[in-house]
Amino acid sequence: MGAVDTALRGLRVMIADGTLRPGDRLPSEGELSDRLGVARGSIREATRMLAAFGVVETRHGSGTYVGSLTAADVISSMTLTVGLLPLESVIELYELRKVLDAHAASLAAARHAPADIEELAGYLDQLEGTDDDDVHSVLDHSFHMRIAEIAGVPAVEAMLGVLRSRSRSYRIFESASASEIKRLSNEGHRAILDAIARRDAPAAAAAAVAHAAQTEHWLRQLRPPARANSEDMPNGE
Repeated sequence: MGAVDTALRGLRVMIADGTLRPGDRLPSEGELSDRLGVARGSIREATRMLAAFGVVETRHGSGTYVGSLTAADVISSMTLTVGLLPLESVIELYELRKVLDAHAASLAAARHAPADIEELAGYLDQLEGTDDDDVHSVLDHSFHMRIAEIAGVPAVEAMLGVLRSRSRSYRIFESASASEIKRLSNEGHRAILDAIARRDAPAAAAAAVAHAAQTEHWLRQLRPPARANSEDMPNGE
């Protein structure tokens, strides 16, 4: 095991066993170096790795602290690695997407307020009225993530956000089949919303699975190249 791995393992054990709890300031690099038996540079690199995954955060002029360690925060940090996956792996993740989309839709059917239905319907009205692929991507994402938010389970919402962050890079609405895809997509969205509005959890789950499966089908058929979303680019460009 390399020195950085030793440092990383040592820090992880200290956090996992409660020696360092959420909000605690990490000991100095010198103290950690002595405790874990590695050089300060290895401690520094291990700390950077934990920061990349949202486990610790560095506050300028104050030190490095253990993060909140909520499930949602830790899951959200997975965007960094999921965002690198090739299409075949993204397609494989649709098996997880279908399960989570179904669960979120069924919970939203049980937990929504009337204002939520109006908001979701507003997204669909705009979606059905646009042919701009970038606008469609933003509205589609907003619709599905709002359902996840209404479901009321932050960890599920975070995981869906991570999974969708990569799949959105593959734009199926720019293909020759765009009009057919859009028609089916609109119908799928309406089926999900109608079931949620009726508080029919099984129907909402089934509609969500069918909609995700339809997108998976088009990804397999068209295999579009990945492209960055505007919000992923520097300065939003």
